[in-house]
Amino acid sequence: MAAILSCHHSASPATPSKFISPSIPTNRTRFSISHKQFGTLSSSPLPIKCQIQNRQQKGKSFSIKECAISIALAVGLVTGVPALDWSSNAYAANPVLPDLSVLISGPPIKDPGALLRYALPINNKAIREVQKPLEDITESLKVAGVKALDSVERNLRQASRALKQGKALIVSGLAESKKDHGVELLGKLEAGMDELQQIVEDRNRDGVAEKQKELLQYVGGVEEDMVDGFPYEVPEEYQSMPLLKGRATVDMKVKFKDNPTLTDCVFRIVLDGYNAPVTAGNFVDLVERHFYDGMEIQRADGFVVQTGDPEGPAEGFIDPSTEKTRTIPLEITVEGEKLPFYGSTLEELGLYKAQTKLPFNAFGTMAMARDEFEDNSASSQIFWLLKESELTPSNSNILDGRYAVFGYVTQNEDFLADLKVGDVIESIQVVSGLENLANPSYKIAG
Repeated sequence: MAAILSCHHSASPATPSKFISPSIPTNRTRFSISHKQFGTLSSSPLPIKCQIQNRQQKGKSFSIKECAISIALAVGLVTGVPALDWSSNAYAANPVLPDLSVLISGPPIKDPGALLRYALPINNKAIREVQKPLEDITESLKVAGVKALDSVERNLRQASRALKQGKALIVSGLAESKKDHGVELLGKLEAGMDELQQIVEDRNRDGVAEKQKELLQYVGGVEEDMVDGFPYEVPEEYQSMPLLKGRATVDMKVKFKDNPTLTDCVFRIVLDGYNAPVTAGNFVDLVERHFYDGMEIQRADGFVVQTGDPEGPAEGFIDPSTEKTRTIPLEITVEGEKLPFYGSTLEELGLYKAQTKLPFNAFGTMAMARDEFEDNSASSQIFWLLKESELTPSNSNILDGRYAVFGYVTQNEDFLADLKVGDVIESIQVVSGLENLANPSYKIAG
């Protein structure tokens, strides 16, 4: 297995920015603050490091407008009034009331890898019965000391039994063109389980998490090998747009400007075109145009990190072939549906209890920003949701069903909290999955 992406701390790590939540006002005033008014807004891993520096940290206080946005979000939660417009490409806080059930039984899934596995368009119960107890090892490790290993061993026995009993069903579920690769991964999974059993018997608690991560990578690979081509036809009106028909992985390298402990960091991001082909395709196309290279982080308030607003009056990507802003439709896939809904929020569709396939559950959930009052206005501005808060609890998130999620930061996501306005995206590069991009406009332009 390749090494996991890592960022290195010095002895005095930078304090993450904090989201200030002032007291909730009782009136129903709507706050609508433009991005331009506000100022600058907001598979297998490779070994990448975050570099350390020793410069003095520059302090930054929150402005009145930033506090106003926090108040607005709180008002939206309490009153149900549309509350936010970060920019002409911003996201709102007019709450849908989604179903509080989770993707599977148990607590909300917050791990980005697990969310991506469950979002795959497959229906193979046998592999899911292997996956679930391996994921449950994370909860088992919350028990202090070596006592946790007893629970880990139970999880492992359950997963091993499920694999043994369901292996024939798992193999039969593999796409014919990917069967050999899938069977190879199953062999590695079985061997890895034996190795984890030995780790448990040796009472080596510290060795469990790394081996668990490896096993779940094998599981995810097997599940991806069950997907045979792209599972549906995108609506005709969007078929000529750049479309990501599958998944892609990108690395985003960011240069920290005024951080006493970090100079740069690479964030690994997995983009899900199965559930957001138009949205993810638009982003990959912009990445290949180097649209984001050299762009600053434009918003970082502890709640979100945002970028993508180009210099000049335009608030999105200007397509050279039309000299107009290229926009994409709002695109949201929900559980139980074979293809996404386009052009409307789930609230507008009356789907108040629908569970999105790509929820705002994980730290580093990636989505498109847009005009609060125009569903189909997203262009190039993107944001990452930071840590879960009282305002954005997993599986009852005010953003689910309103904004198009199309990926998750899967490595180094914790360092998103260290980003500040003015930090620079040095580059975003596609490291895998570019072959899944259909209708790439950057080739026409090139």
